[in-house]
Order: sequence, then C-alpha cells, then structure tokens
Amino acid sequence: MSEFSQYTEALHEECGVFGMYDKTGETDMVSAVYSALYALQHRGQESCGIALNVDGVLSGHRDLGLVSEVFTKRVLEELPRGAKMATGHVRYATAGQRSRSNAQPMVLHHCKGAMAVCHNGNLVNAPKLRRKLEMSGSIFHGTSDTEVIAYLLTQNRLLTPNIEMAVSRTMDDIEGAYSLVIMTHTKLIAARDPNGFRPLCIGELPDGNGWAFASESCALDAVGAKFVRDVQPGEIVIADHNGLRSIVDHCGTAPHTMCVFEYIYFARPDSIIEGTCVHEARLQAGRFLAQEHPVEADVVIGAPDSGLDAALGYAQESGIPYGVGFIKNKYVGRTFIQGSQAQRESSVRIKLNAISSTVKGKRVVLVDDSIVRGTTSARTIRLLREAGAAEVHYRISAPPFVHPCYFGTDIPDEKDLIATGHTVEEINKMVGSDTLGYLSIEHVQQLAIHSKCGFCTGCFSGKYPASYAAAGVDITAGYRSVELMKQYVARTMTENCIGGLGGFGGLFELDCTGMEHPVLISGTDGVGTKLRIAMLLDKH
Repeated sequence: MSEFSQYTEALHEECGVFGMYDKTGETDMVSAVYSALYALQHRGQESCGIALNVDGVLSGHRDLGLVSEVFTKRVLEELPRGAKMATGHVRYATAGQRSRSNAQPMVLHHCKGAMAVCHNGNLVNAPKLRRKLEMSGSIFHGTSDTEVIAYLLTQNRLLTPNIEMAVSRTMDDIEGAYSLVIMTHTKLIAARDPNGFRPLCIGELPDGNGWAFASESCALDAVGAKFVRDVQPGEIVIADHNGLRSIVDHCGTAPHTMCVFEYIYFARPDSIIEGTCVHEARLQAGRFLAQEHPVEADVVIGAPDSGLDAALGYAQESGIPYGVGFIKNKYVGRTFIQGSQAQRESSVRIKLNAISSTVKGKRVVLVDDSIVRGTTSARTIRLLREAGAAEVHYRISAPPFVHPCYFGTDIPDEKDLIATGHTVEEINKMVGSDTLGYLSIEHVQQLAIHSKCGFCTGCFSGKYPASYAAAGVDITAGYRSVELMKQYVARTMTENCIGGLGGFGGLFELDCTGMEHPVLISGTDGVGTKLRIAMLLDKH
C-alpha cells in the first residue's frame, strides 16, 4: 500500500494539546509541560513531544512512547532552560500510522521565523488539501492532518502581516475537528474549529504572570494554573507580552456540536468541559441507565475506569449497593486507545482481575462506557463468570456505535463495530451477558446538564454536523443508498465475482464469450480496489 493510499484511508486521532506563556520567565517550562502531558496521557499513548521557545529560538524533543518513556531523566536534563513559552502534545493514531514523523509538536522554519504546531482532531477535507499542497511543491514527511495544517499556516504566514491573520485564513480552508496550540517566537495561540468538536480551555498562571491552553482543565491543575474559560468554537486566542486577546470572526458560523464521547470516555473525570464536570456527566449517565433499564440485582460494579462513575450513578438511582468488582493493573494502557486489535486483545488479558468476594453467587449489574468491537466486553464478562457471578446484566452508558466517526474518534469502519448488523439481543449473546441495555440517544444528549451547547452524536445516529456536509458529502444519504443496494448485490453475487477487496460495490457475472483476457474494473470509491484487482491479475 502506498503512502498516499494509506493517508486517504480514515485517520482518526484523539490527542491532547498544551501550551504555556510566562511573561516573567520564572516558570520551569520543561517541568511544567512534562507535568501537563502526564495529566493528559489518557488522551494518547502513541507518541508525545515538547517544544520550547528560548529567546525566540524554537527547539524540543518528540518521539514514540509514553511521556515517561520519551522524556527520560537524561532527555529532560538536555532540554534548554530559560523558556518563556512552551507547547506539548500526546498523540494516538490508528494502526499503520505509528511513525515518529507524525509525532508532535511539529516545528517548522520559514523566512519569517518559525512555529510549533499541536493539533487534536481530524480534518474531513485533508486529502484534498494535501493534494493541492503537493502540487504546489510541499513535501510531506508523515501522514497526519497536522502536517497539512502546518503547511497551510506557513503559506498564509508568508502572505500576511502576522500569525493570527495566518491562522484565520487557514481556518477558512480547513473543515472538520481541530483544537490547535501554535507557538511562534513571540506569541502563543489557541484556536478551535467553529463546531467546537474537541475541548480546549484557558488557564491563568499564579499572580497573573501568564496563560496556559490545554485540551482539558486537569492539565491546568497539574501546573497550578487557574481555569478561566473554554475557548469558544471558532475563536482564536493570542497570548503575548500585551496580555490575552481574541479574534472571533469564525465564531457563530456553525452550530456548537461538542463530541459527546468526551464526557462518556475520553476526558478525565476531574476535568470541566463546557461548564460541566465530566464526573457529574457520567453519574448522570448511570442514573439515566437505571431509569431506562432497571433489573433486580444484588450489586452494581463498574468496568474501570470510564465505567466507574456511571456505575455509581446507576447504584444511586436504583438503590442497589455499589461494589468494587475489578482490580485494574495500572501499568497497562487503555485498550480502546491502543493501536492494533492484537494489542487490545493482549492488554485485556492482563488488565483486569475480578474480585470474587464482591460477585460470587450474586446477580451483578456491570456498567461500562461503550461496546465498540466487543472483544473487551466478552472478556470482562467472562472474568465475572469465572469469579462466580450468578448473573451478569450489562449496561452501557452510551448508545450503540453503528456509524464511523469523521471528527477524531477511533471508530473508522462499520465492519469493526459489533452493533452494525446485530440486534441488541444478538450482541447480548455474543458478549455473554444475561441482559444488555444501552443508553438512549435522547438521554446521552442530556448528560452535560450545565453545558450550553449541542452535541455530535453521528457515530450513534448517522446524523453528522453541518461541517461534513460543507465538505461536499451527504453521509446520511450515503447510508440510505447502501441499504437500498444490499438486496440487489446479494442477488448478483456468484462464484465468478471478486469481493472483499475494497469499498462497497455491486458485483455481477460478466459474459466473457470471445474475450481472451477479460478484466472488468468499475467502482465509485477511488482507485484502490481497481489497482488491487489489476495487480492480482497481473494486468497493471
């Protein structure tokens, strides 16, 4: 598979960004950013990096691995001191994209200076922009959306009087989800897409000595900064020696549709996002679950870690005692956020151990945050059975995942989703529970009771925010078309048809009478399938 065909496949990332500006220069920036990245480690475990600004000169270090693995004592000691500004990043990406060249912050040098770019999200028009940039001479070293943003920023910076105008022009071109932290030789900038898909907040340093930007407020707490507010969707915030100011030209140009999965799974429970504490949102999810799916049971337990708060909410609402059902190995990473299915399955085997005294002989309500592929769920329920649980009633604090995400969550393909093509009862049998209940879409939109924003539920409902339609794609219509085509494809499937090579298509038998070497190549999903057929037949 070529680098370009790899790139055009869905790249769904969930990352953490951080930046700090201290006008006094008294903060140990290396230690501060290191602490912030530790607080954001849950958002990405593939790679991480730190960029520093010392007297206008940008430098840093980035590599594959956890924060503690990349920033050893030796590396930390070798990083320059005396910085007034710094940025940091933790990254997660799907399988096949594990590359140091995709690690961030990305530092670029141009004739007007330099910049370090950190990005969380996913651009829906990245392939189109990448092709345009390559045709104009840009040379790409990696496969991430961040490099597309970085080159656009550079191009626009060369044509504008300042970096904030370059950011604004770049935002005119990019579509999708992005929370950005950008550092130049004099300024630290935060920017958020007009839909506000991904979180980004502002903090103030002690004694008013500077500012910090972070994906979550827990990172502000880690460096002693006071939470001020969230960056508004579409807002550009600039911190420099003049203080803090913002540009709001892109605000209000799209509906505010925060990714609801931030509350369900991604964010840390102690973070505050859009005015709502994540812990409180998960408690509310559990209360709703108890109302929607009551059951007679002896104990309620949660699947560590994201299911614990929802389990407590279920217990509070139902009156069933709450118990600790699992011990988690804290030195194994999150299975959903690791790069390959093989890694996930291996991690599940050593990640949890059931506490038999809590569940033996009892009717257990197990609350979890989601079922994506089903591997973790089946293994977790099996652990409870082996520990002696009489019954296991599985409750999920999210609706079924039936559609992919295009804005930065690792749900890349319907074929990987257990809820696609299976009923709730079928899934119940597949994972081995006695009963199964999902939270409704109606209630998932009511989790953040203190937030004054809408939520993106596209992966549950197939209804995506307007910005994807702005890229020229009607996803809902596409799914309707697929359903209409299925019956006809099934009728034309014969032993002479080739399948399983690429995107969805109609397959039929061709009358090849009189043809010496017949090859039929047809489709609507690009060149990948056609090239694969030609290569198999040695006709390329």
